[in-house]
Amino acid sequence: MQLTVDIEFNELLKIIKQLPAFQIEKIKTEVNEKTVVNKPIVEKSEFQEFLLSGPVMSEEQYQGYLENRQQFNKWRSK
Repeated sequence: MQLTVDIEFNELLKIIKQLPAFQIEKIKTEVNEKTVVNKPIVEKSEFQEFLLSGPVMSEEQYQGYLENRQQFNKWRSK
C-alpha cells in the first residue's frame, strides 16, 4: 500500500520544526547524504600555475591605476 500526500514546502517546514531534535538531525543527515555532489578534483595546469605565480598589484598601485583610468576617460571624452 502506498500513500501520496501533496504538502507545500511551508507546511512541511512547519511539521519538521515540531519534531524532536534527534529526528531533525536524522532528517538533516538523510538530506545531506542524498544531496552531496562529489566535485571532481581539478589539477591546475602549468599555465594556470604560471598565471597564479605572477606579480600582484599593491593597494597603492591599484589606486594609481584607477586614477590613471579616470584621467584617460576624461581625455577620451573631450
